This record gives sequence, C-alpha cells and structure tokens, in this order.
Amino acid sequence: MSIMIRKIQEGDFAQVVALIQEFAEFQKHPERMNNSLDRMLAEKAYIHGFVAENEQQQVVGYAMYYFSYHTWSGKSIYLEDLYVQPTHRKQNIGKDLLEAVIGLAKEENCHRVRWQVSTWNTNAQEFYKKMGAVINNEEYDCDLYLR
Repeated sequence: MSIMIRKIQEGDFAQVVALIQEFAEFQKHPERMNNSLDRMLAEKAYIHGFVAENEQQQVVGYAMYYFSYHTWSGKSIYLEDLYVQPTHRKQNIGKDLLEAVIGLAKEENCHRVRWQVSTWNTNAQEFYKKMGAVINNEEYDCDLYLR
C-alpha cells in the first residue's frame, strides 16, 4: 500500500479531527478533546501540519506543528501531535511524518524541533530515541485551559 506524505489542506480537516479524537482516546484523555471541524475551519490560519494519505485518499496519520521561538536556541518548531492509526503502524508512516517536520525545520533554518511524549508510551519513546531525540525528564507540562 502506498502512502503519500503531504501538507495538510482544508479538505483534510474532517478526517483529521476524527484522528485527533482517536489520539485523545489513545492518550487516555478523550474528555480534553474539544476541537471540531467548525473550529478548525474558523481557525485554519493557525493550522500547520502534514498528513499521511493512502491510495483510497484516507488520512491515516498526521503531524501538527507550529513555529515558535525558544529563548535558549532561537527559531524552533513545536510538534503538537504525531499520530498514526494503530492499523497503519510499523510501516514507517510515523517516521516519514516526523522526517517531513524535521525537513521543514531545516528548510526554515530552525535550530530545534521539540515535542512531548507520555511517560507511559514506551513504544513512542523508543521510536523517538531511534530518530535521534533526547528525552528530557526534568520538566513538567503546565496547561492553563481558557474557555
């Protein structure tokens, strides 16, 4: 089966929002998923990402990112999510999505790509280590949800 990695387009949003819900369930926090197709359409100027699309034009994975400025290292990309449906894992799709983000970071002269990984998700941790990432155990996430 052939998979194409490409930039996300507005026509992908419905499929991507369904995958975001899957990812929230996988992360054991479905109650935190408040996004919707309407919100994505209204906020599309803020959406940056890549999708993995199969031959049937189904989106089976995605990587969402945004540009940021890290005070210690400068221009950066923050990888918000990297998700591949379980039935499509172990086919290098996650690797291809991450490489697309890394490639973009290099093109844009970024100095770093940063993301989070759950402490319980040892498969993802091993994958990221194989990709050359350093996992930092010294920081906690802080979220302030605004409604």
